Amino acid sequence: MAEDLALALRLAREAGELLLAHWAERASLTVTAKGAGDFVSEADREAEAWLRRGFACARPDDGWLGEETGAAAGGARRWIVDPLDGTTNFLHGLGHWAVSVALEEEGALSLGVVHDPLRGETFAATRGCGATLNGSPIAVAAGGVMASALFGTGIPFGDMPHIDDHAADLARLMPACAGVRRLGAAALDLAYVAAGRLDGFWERRLQPWDIAAGLVLLREAGARVEGWTPEERPETSGTVIAAGPALFPAFSARLRAA
Repeated sequence: MAEDLALALRLAREAGELLLAHWAERASLTVTAKGAGDFVSEADREAEAWLRRGFACARPDDGWLGEETGAAAGGARRWIVDPLDGTTNFLHGLGHWAVSVALEEEGALSLGVVHDPLRGETFAATRGCGATLNGSPIAVAAGGVMASALFGTGIPFGDMPHIDDHAADLARLMPACAGVRRLGAAALDLAYVAAGRLDGFWERRLQPWDIAAGLVLLREAGARVEGWTPEERPETSGTVIAAGPALFPAFSARLRAA
């Protein structure tokens, strides 16, 4: 696993350098709309191509799932990659975006890396070994008081069918907490919960590449992570509720009170 982590860290940082070059020239990027509010650019495609070539060269028997290039069959392992989580932020000059890389083995997530090139921050975790930020251990916030808790989420946009559901979530949650932030990059949001910068996070119907690395970080940092019901797996449903163990019962109860 140490060799896999070293590979993921190296390739994520290399992709980050490529993205920084595009960041400096982002006004000239060719951008395509995949749907309402959902964009892809040359930066996304080039970063994913770099990552895919790197993993294919180093781990030719592994499978692949990337946001822009889809799935490729492999053995019992596959890399799950979002080359640029937070594309809309990137294109608008908002500095909250990241490279996200996860490894899945025998259907279970085992490694996660979320690299923020602009801040020089790399969050990393492997199953059973804890989570780190630039090599130093991190852990979820220990507090359990809703009134002082700050949460993250992703607000639906375009023609997403769960906009009303999310508005109802906010109506239930916001009177009970210190605030809700919509930062625009789920991978970094989950990493921020793992590092104790946010007290919790929730969102519906995310894609595997949005959350795979973050789920490893959260679990290794001590978070409690569930889907919309305790039995639901975020890996399968794309819906995630996460917070520190002390806060999770009150947080999830508010969200699930519909």
